[in-house]
Amino acid sequence: MLCTVCGGTEFTAHPVLWAQLIDQWQLSPAEVAYVDRQQGECCVSCGSNLRSIALANALRAVSGTTHMLRDFVGSAEAGHIRILELNAAGTLNPVLSKMPGHVFGAYPQVDLHALPWPDETFDIVVHSDTLEHVASPIHALVECRRVLKPRGALCLTVPIIVGRMSRGRTGLPKSHHGSPEEAGDDYVVHTEFGADAWCFLMEAGYSEVTIFQVAYPAALAMAARRY
Repeated sequence: MLCTVCGGTEFTAHPVLWAQLIDQWQLSPAEVAYVDRQQGECCVSCGSNLRSIALANALRAVSGTTHMLRDFVGSAEAGHIRILELNAAGTLNPVLSKMPGHVFGAYPQVDLHALPWPDETFDIVVHSDTLEHVASPIHALVECRRVLKPRGALCLTVPIIVGRMSRGRTGLPKSHHGSPEEAGDDYVVHTEFGADAWCFLMEAGYSEVTIFQVAYPAALAMAARRY
């Protein structure tokens, strides 16, 4: 396996899920295994986990480069790209922040339902494992589309359980990613995404959706074009 962030080929792994979340999401042992890989299997060289590597593949594709992401961000081609990173995009933030046109929007200080940028500002918008915490994911995706230039692209990850359909958690006990004492309700999970996650992007008006996988079904990322 190749890390497309830095070119590394050596990985280490550790489990990340905890019993309460496994119970809340009703995960099978097989699902626990691939989610643990997605979040906890990391490149020894740069620390990127499989989720971030899948996202790097999406970013490289929409940017039209075959270079490792770490090499691309300092190139002349990257210098022409305006990119909005909403929330820290996994372990990619230190890499993406080297792009001259990089803008960072901290979540939840920046409301994904009302982005504070004009229409058609960015070539790329990126966020990672953030949309599940937003009350109305389709509306947030529409907002991301609004700030994209024509032919711009949104690159994102959400936690996907591939053997089921998406469901909202309205009426269910609160589920948090991380400690609720530290994160509060800003990181409560509103949507559990399943195999139909790509449909949310189509409903939000994107014209084309591409899915990138690393060690399927462990890590999936999506790129959606605005035309």
